[in-house]
Amino acid sequence: MLTKTYGAAVSGIDAIVVTMEVSIENGMGFCIVGLPDAAVKESYERVRSAIKIYGVQFPHRDVVVNMSPADVRKEGAAYDLPIAVAVLAADGKLANDQLHEYMIMGELSLDGTILPIRGILPMAIKARAQGFKGFIVPRANAREAAVVNDLDVIGVDNIFEVVNFFNGMGAIEPTIVNTREEFFNNINDYDFDFSEVKGQDNVKRAFEVACAGGHNILLMGSPGSGKSMMAKRLPSILPPLTLREALETTTIHSVAGKLKRGSTLMTQRPFRSPHHTVSPVALVGGGTNPMPGEISLAHNGILFLDELPEFNRTVLEVMRQPLEDRLISISRAKYSVEYPASFMMVASMNPCPCGYYGHPSKECICQPGARQRYMNRISGPLLDRIDIQIEVSPVEFDDISSTTPSESSAAIRERVVKAREIQTERFRNVKGVHCNAQMTSALLRQYAQPDEKGLARLRDAMERLNMSARAYDRILKVARTIADLEGSADVKQHHIAEAINYRNLDREDRL
Repeated sequence: MLTKTYGAAVSGIDAIVVTMEVSIENGMGFCIVGLPDAAVKESYERVRSAIKIYGVQFPHRDVVVNMSPADVRKEGAAYDLPIAVAVLAADGKLANDQLHEYMIMGELSLDGTILPIRGILPMAIKARAQGFKGFIVPRANAREAAVVNDLDVIGVDNIFEVVNFFNGMGAIEPTIVNTREEFFNNINDYDFDFSEVKGQDNVKRAFEVACAGGHNILLMGSPGSGKSMMAKRLPSILPPLTLREALETTTIHSVAGKLKRGSTLMTQRPFRSPHHTVSPVALVGGGTNPMPGEISLAHNGILFLDELPEFNRTVLEVMRQPLEDRLISISRAKYSVEYPASFMMVASMNPCPCGYYGHPSKECICQPGARQRYMNRISGPLLDRIDIQIEVSPVEFDDISSTTPSESSAAIRERVVKAREIQTERFRNVKGVHCNAQMTSALLRQYAQPDEKGLARLRDAMERLNMSARAYDRILKVARTIADLEGSADVKQHHIAEAINYRNLDREDRL
């Protein structure tokens, strides 16, 4: 007897419907075909044990499982449940009149318990798109899948519940989640707040400008000056996630298996901080079994690179293309996938190997030329993609001991959101541009041309401070953002002046 059940395979951040065709004929054996990996082939032992626990003997006949389409590689143990259901149906132990209405996915343990899997959200989206009535998933994944409306999400704990459900012996209520209500109730719930940061008003201002225009930012300061502490608070002043961004971000984290059990949509922008020993594959994604990397996990959020010069040069160079295209294309001999990568890069570094060059009270002990070699670890093309470079000074004692609360993240975020709304309106008819950091040279000439005094100030700065030519466009982009924060339609002299102060590493006297 031939029976079909339906599951899904994840490719990139999308899903593909996979049909499990099970045929039981006279003979003896068990075979899985259709490009299964080792974990899928091992499903025989898990399925056999789970069915035996249910009280049914595994068919002592020739069982052939075909996983279609046969040219798509099937990976992991998530196909255990649909294979088990198809085997039971083909053996006459389970009614198959509703199998075509449901997608089924889940990993089986030897006692029949159904374990959670990764990638449920894109599978649920695909199930609805393909017209399935419902999706049978591990109960731990039910709330995640229930984000998708117009789809009956049936959360189950063990294979007994699945068999009884199809045999009409036990109804299971679909999992219902009020996605919008939960999302908007938790959207501004952050663990860190800028009200906890003492002093550092110039750095807070640079962060505000960076978030308002989507600019990449580099912090340079001595150890203990608060670089990492302030960077962790950046998501709290970014514009809140929209529902579309939340769904896209959650999908990436679902594919990577990074979602907590019982979670629904992510409500906070991601903050990823990989260690400087991270490999290129771990950063950009890919591998034997393709997975999103740290860059994609930071999509719609922050990628924080602490101690930037300590990262491997190769790792830093692979970031250049994603920073420009906001998309990662990974091509290998056996697969080709794309992952979104629209993130804001925040990096920090010491001014020299010992960390105390320019410190007000500690002397730098680096050898001659050591600082130059240290700074040269960051290539010009990568530095060219960082709009704002700010020095972080140690906090004064009076600021540390002050009991006066600092400005809250909510107050800063309000100004950032207003500036972003201005940019959304400005670029509403420009494809692929959403904020000032993404402006092309043509858009700069159209929207960021300074007045005569501003242009004269910029010319004077570039000549007097020996700034590099690449600083010109960056200064104009940042100045446009400063003007937006002020609500000014024109880029004026004081906007240019502030933007110039954010290009410390372009001054020849700093290198």
